[in-house]
Amino acid sequence: MKAVIINKTGGSEVLELKDIQLDDPKSGEVLIKNEAIGLNYIDTYHRSGLYPVELPSNIGIEGAGVIEKVGPDVNDFKVGDKVAYASMPIGSYSTHRIFPTKKLVKVPEGIELENVVTLMTKGITTFYLLHKTYPVKSGETILYHAAAGGVGQILCQWAKSLGCTVIGTVGSDEKIEIAKANGCDHVINYSKENFAERVKEITNGVGVPVVYDGVGKKTFDGSIECLKVRGTMVSFGNASGPLDPCNVTKSLAPKGLYLTRPSIAHYTTTREELDEAAGKTFEMFITKKFNLKIFKKYSLSEIVKAHEDLEGRKILGPAVILP
Repeated sequence: MKAVIINKTGGSEVLELKDIQLDDPKSGEVLIKNEAIGLNYIDTYHRSGLYPVELPSNIGIEGAGVIEKVGPDVNDFKVGDKVAYASMPIGSYSTHRIFPTKKLVKVPEGIELENVVTLMTKGITTFYLLHKTYPVKSGETILYHAAAGGVGQILCQWAKSLGCTVIGTVGSDEKIEIAKANGCDHVINYSKENFAERVKEITNGVGVPVVYDGVGKKTFDGSIECLKVRGTMVSFGNASGPLDPCNVTKSLAPKGLYLTRPSIAHYTTTREELDEAAGKTFEMFITKKFNLKIFKKYSLSEIVKAHEDLEGRKILGPAVILP
């Protein structure tokens, strides 16, 4: 069995593929043979130390595979079940792992496991953003940053299926057509244009009711400017770097704005919430409310390259790791 381990935080060079040995699963746990692993930006936060982990540590929060052993008192899962997960404890960058069943979901027939690991984190993120954090309504115009990225590929199409007009931003001209294919009605290259001014033009000076911002430092102030009175700023990532402290009086008070910093963990706290989120995500995929194209596949031995590509913004859509 092999797993990617970090003994210190830092750049992609700290990722090491090592041989490991696992004990048998304990009560409420199963042993999973990973068939596909998700590559997500949060993995770089754990690796860099932005989100602290206890060292030495495994890496990765998303995976899908087949159960090979079950621990005592496991009644809802059995050997041979196809399962997926997207949560702590981290450690999905591995050929095999022990995982608690309370955070597992069964994979329905008809979905390849390679697709599942593009759906769990990115799909469930889309679900909670559009249906829970700020429940969008048909006819609303919304702004989503990084519309050519992994979450963007799903969210923009999902939002269109709900009747929204979608404004998407990208960081280069080559990503414009990708964002349009993802369902964006308007695409802004924020490296060339002032996206806040363009959003005001598109909305006739009113602004949007919600901004979904996973870019972070580079787009925060402009996102605030894009919002209408009593709008909602949804900050859920730091692709361009950690956010500066928010000046509530300056940023939020003038328009009575709402600011939230959600994560999957906040919306999958119970078995019922997890099943609802995963079930809706699988349903939207099976009924083709959004199309999904895996941009690139990496092996575990290529994990350093995968992180370099991810942070270099070279991955235009979901990418997976195959152990």
